[in-house]
Amino acid sequence: MAVGCPFITCALKREGVEFCWDCEKSESCERWKRHRELGREYDSFKSYQKLEDDISFIRSNGIQAFDAQQRVREALLIRLLHEFNEGRSKSYYCIAATVMEIDELRSALEEAAARSESLNIKEKSRMMHAILNGIALKKGYCLRLRK
Repeated sequence: MAVGCPFITCALKREGVEFCWDCEKSESCERWKRHRELGREYDSFKSYQKLEDDISFIRSNGIQAFDAQQRVREALLIRLLHEFNEGRSKSYYCIAATVMEIDELRSALEEAAARSESLNIKEKSRMMHAILNGIALKKGYCLRLRK
């Protein structure tokens, strides 16, 4: 038997809310507090670099607006993978799509598409990495999982 997410189990079964940010106890919950603190420094299978920003966005704008934003990110990620993945960049592009601003991703895709017409897939991937790494350096993003 697989163990479920303790946060969802607690929120849905014990507190009757969709997730922790809706719970009256979220500010005093030690498990939620520790998870958020660890997310500031470490990742697991997913990047948590934007966790606090995501929670703040959801609280301010609602889960539907967040979902709409995630769907845009998903479409941009699909394009990154389809046009610039040489077979070794899936995790890198997934993190970039999670961490970077949507406008930054769009701009990077436009720039790479304009500059890569005659390049093979390895060259396209190298170019995209250079563009994304340049943005990450300027903005202080980490485009790898922090273990």
